[in-house]
Amino acid sequence: MSRKRRIGEFVTSTLRVGALQLRAHDRASFPDRRAALAASVRAAAEGLDLLVLPEATLPGYVLGDAAIDDAAVAAALDELARIAKERGCAIVAGAAVRRDRALYNSAVVIDRDGSIAGSADKLFLWHFDRKWFAPGERLAPVDTSLGRLGVLVCADGRMPAIARTLVDRGASMLVMPTAWVTSGRDPSALENLQADLLARVRAYENGVPFVAANKCGTERGMVAYCGKSQIVDAAGETVALASERHEERITATLAIGTARPRRAERPNVTPRGATAPAVVRVAFSLDALPADIDERLAVLDADVAVSPSSPQGAAKLDRFLPTISLDAALVEDPGTLVAYRSAGYRCAVLTSDEERPWLAALARARAAELRMYVVAFDRHAGRAFAVDPDGAIVAGTFDGFTLPSFALDTARTLATTVAPATDVAAGIERIASLARREANA
Repeated sequence: MSRKRRIGEFVTSTLRVGALQLRAHDRASFPDRRAALAASVRAAAEGLDLLVLPEATLPGYVLGDAAIDDAAVAAALDELARIAKERGCAIVAGAAVRRDRALYNSAVVIDRDGSIAGSADKLFLWHFDRKWFAPGERLAPVDTSLGRLGVLVCADGRMPAIARTLVDRGASMLVMPTAWVTSGRDPSALENLQADLLARVRAYENGVPFVAANKCGTERGMVAYCGKSQIVDAAGETVALASERHEERITATLAIGTARPRRAERPNVTPRGATAPAVVRVAFSLDALPADIDERLAVLDADVAVSPSSPQGAAKLDRFLPTISLDAALVEDPGTLVAYRSAGYRCAVLTSDEERPWLAALARARAAELRMYVVAFDRHAGRAFAVDPDGAIVAGTFDGFTLPSFALDTARTLATTVAPATDVAAGIERIASLARREANA
């Protein structure tokens, strides 16, 4: 159970936490599944301080058009409250919750005494979420007997400002009921950007643990889940990871409150206007550009060459696509590139002279979550690479390959709709507005 000790100015807690990965059920089967769900939660909560359940466990994620049985959901939450009190374990459960006639995709936080400590409604609705749910309106942590929890729901984890704001408002842990989906592009390795990259980045950049509970299996044969429920420590290391296909509980003991978030001074950014769509071939080199660079660019059919020792290259790239050059240390704060992206920048050139083992992960995360291109120069590691707006490394140096190149399509940075009716750019602006409103409340 939880133990507390003081280190300097921080009060730290050691908590036993768990994520219960459940097999997905169709909404229609929820009445028949309730008893088994309760039994699974009761068994999983044994010996834990906190247990996290997946998104929309109650009554299901793919809702359809039929009316929700609100009484059945409320009864199931009451049952979870009894289990929480019986086990002395806080429970965070995903549920469709109605308030003031609106239905929310909510994470309900039940404290160890069975009381409702609060909830977090999904802010960044994804695809068909929008058919059934209203977006959340509040961006604030939830106070519990375990401390202040930063609670997110699934796609909220793709918006870096959500976790950042929760931690800056005192959250000592990030907790996420989720329904990470997968395309099945490779059935032997079910992929999902959040499961495979962003969960660890959210923990690392905010200096707090992250607990995510996902589903496995499918709903209605048309939504597939990747599993991979996970517990990540404050250093961004995965300390427990579930399988892709099986229902299971994962647990870990976490130290809470031991780390500071990575933050930089908020940049004062001059807005940039849009540029005409174009496909530009960009060459890049960690070394100084050779004397015959123009001849080499002609061979590559490249329009520009970028190097940390040649600022003229980034300036020329800026004429094709608004580009910001930064010390890589600044992007460890998830708010830095958000500010530039909101101001119209769509490419970042990052340079690091120090050891930064997280540089590739951060560059990929920033590119994907903000729909930007990123070119990174890691002088300490002797490596340069480029990342596209999907978060994929598309070119990089190795051995004697010192001048790679890639096609930069400026239109891809304008393609901010990542799922039907799901616009990243609109989400960034909405979350920024909510954060400002909460700060002024």
